[in-house]
Amino acid sequence: MFCSKCGAENPEGSKFCSKCGTGLGVAVAPAEGAAKPEAESSTGMSANIAGLLCYLFTWITGIIFVVIEKKSIFVKFHAWQSIMTFGVLTIAHLVLTTILGVIAVATLSPGLAILAQVMGWLIGIAGLILWIILLIQAGTGKMWKVPGAGDWAEKMANK
Repeated sequence: MFCSKCGAENPEGSKFCSKCGTGLGVAVAPAEGAAKPEAESSTGMSANIAGLLCYLFTWITGIIFVVIEKKSIFVKFHAWQSIMTFGVLTIAHLVLTTILGVIAVATLSPGLAILAQVMGWLIGIAGLILWIILLIQAGTGKMWKVPGAGDWAEKMANK
């Protein structure tokens, strides 16, 4: 039996949701894209919270959860997606700003220095927006895929 408020799976005959305390009347299927019935990760946290934490410090917490999570495909998916998404953004930021910055200094081009700075800001803003979206999606139990990184993360999580 699934809670109509939070989507958590509860034993048959339960009168209240074990996760949020809402009264259970009619069995409701979990929302599309909601966390699979694995309510807990191997860390002892709920899968939604562990999935959210995979993004907290971008690829760093992704690596931590890849190492410690043994059970939940949901958590492993978000850990791998965090590594791929924010790893690529970090490398792109470093490479673009460093290369453009070095060329700007070598050519004494203030226009190129400004371009390097703007590129860094754009990547940073895109990363911040994506980070907020991914935190919300994981926290609400959705396996939302970032184009490119999401398919790869799903393959890695199912290994």
